[in-house]
Amino acid sequence: MNEDFIPFLMSSIIFLPTVGALVLLLFNKEAVEGMRYTTLIFTVLTFILSLLLLASFDPADPGIQPVNKALVASANGGVVDPLHEDRGVTVEWIKSWNIYYRLGYDGISLPLVLLTGLISALATLASWSIKKQVKGYLILFLLLETGMMGVFLALDFFLFYIFWEVMLLPMYFLIGVWGGPRREYAAIKFFLYTLFGGVLMLISMLMFYFGSAGDGAESTFNLLRLAAIGQGRVPGILFSQGLQITAFILLFIGFA
Repeated sequence: MNEDFIPFLMSSIIFLPTVGALVLLLFNKEAVEGMRYTTLIFTVLTFILSLLLLASFDPADPGIQPVNKALVASANGGVVDPLHEDRGVTVEWIKSWNIYYRLGYDGISLPLVLLTGLISALATLASWSIKKQVKGYLILFLLLETGMMGVFLALDFFLFYIFWEVMLLPMYFLIGVWGGPRREYAAIKFFLYTLFGGVLMLISMLMFYFGSAGDGAESTFNLLRLAAIGQGRVPGILFSQGLQITAFILLFIGFA
């Protein structure tokens, strides 16, 4: 597969459901069957794109993919990239905060992308019997898929956080409007838990960001560099034990 196509492919997997949600806005709310089939088409197309991503995966490379060959040196046909910092797709976003639109995948995140695409298509079929405010339901469902795909492909902590919050907002309304008998209670409880968890995650994210500076290096949200620092593979920079323990507790509670 053409390596220049992979960045477009990953972005398409994330944002194709959003395009589908925008298309649904053009439908009359009475055109229920048309909206259902449109949603099914977009979810199936997203799953097909995830299969193309699987076809591009190199099982012999344990690191993040795709590999940016313009930045990563090669020796005897093998990749020389000890810190794995220059992998994935990187586009400058908010330069003042060193925030990038950074995407990538590995042997853990790729199966989750495939599973999300498959379950989203199956969930569309399973929700065929929904009669209440079908247009709103399908739009929120597609936005939820965008958030989930973004979470699994993001390599920038700030970008990950954005997709995480994007994922939670549709879930709140899906639970509150189309949930079970106690949906209002469940939605409020979900909102309070996720709000509290989001604040803790934001605090831990900023702790890592400011703790990643040193030895002439700028603070970063790059998850690959943060992982390298945490593992002691970046000379002159190391997260303190207190920072690591505190951030772990905050993230553990935030995700729980």
